[in-house]
Amino acid sequence: MLKRTVYFESAAHLSFKNGQLLYTPKPEGEVRTVPIEDIGFVVLDNHSITLSLRLIEELTANNAAIVFCDKLHHPTAMSVPFDGNTTHAETLAAQLEMSEPLKKQLWKQTVEIKIKNQAAMLERKKSGGVEALRRHAASVKSGDTDNREGAAARIYWQNLFGEDFRRERFGGAPNHLLNYAYAILRAAVARSLVGSGLYPAIGIHHHNKYNAFALADDVMEPYRPYADEVVYGIWSAADEPIEELSREHKQQLLKLLAVDVHLTNTLRPLMVGLSYTTASLARCIAGEQKKVDYPVMKAVENVGGAA
Repeated sequence: MLKRTVYFESAAHLSFKNGQLLYTPKPEGEVRTVPIEDIGFVVLDNHSITLSLRLIEELTANNAAIVFCDKLHHPTAMSVPFDGNTTHAETLAAQLEMSEPLKKQLWKQTVEIKIKNQAAMLERKKSGGVEALRRHAASVKSGDTDNREGAAARIYWQNLFGEDFRRERFGGAPNHLLNYAYAILRAAVARSLVGSGLYPAIGIHHHNKYNAFALADDVMEPYRPYADEVVYGIWSAADEPIEELSREHKQQLLKLLAVDVHLTNTLRPLMVGLSYTTASLARCIAGEQKKVDYPVMKAVENVGGAA
């Protein structure tokens, strides 16, 4: 079942009762409820929101992620369960014992499919650079030692948003849209990793002692073009430059988790697809499988059925 993303932007108290999340507006208003079992994500976007420890406990037990937004209304932190899988300790041990050749091969697969998906994204938008990206995808080496990912990124961004665009976290628009979409995607990946028994801090390529979600940063790479497509749709449809994210923009970006992705020859919602990807990654780390089940973006939109 596709889990719900619940977004709160007004002052309220959130609590738990009889299997339900209770939303009580401040200072007054209609109390609303959402079944805990239906929730995959809770996004908190108001500094006056309070929530009970019991609610946090129940959301955690249901493997739901809680995303916290800062004063600029951008996702800035998240909570995911420590133990979302019964084989967590066994899988953690396998992660810690990963060999360098295995990490390099897994990263090679990740970069290849990311660049292929970027090429499909450009082809969908009838942009240039498609063949150049495909050549880069075909020449990725183990560990991407030649940085085909970086070379492909320069071609991709200039063809998607124009020659003057630079992908920078604090850069000009539509970087702020991309930041928001990627933060939501990162939280979704972290949630799926925990559900598959994997520890998000132990990456296959990304590594930083201050990064608690290095593996999420690895796994989300092939999914980024799906976020880019949602952002592109918002950006290209705007009548004037988007300087600040509106409530409507955020709601559109949150729909990213429900977009269809092609994975294992079947169309699935992105949130469901992530669970297949992270489960396959756990099998690769355990030596039970050779390739990660990543999504394959089609050059033609809304293609159903088998790949």
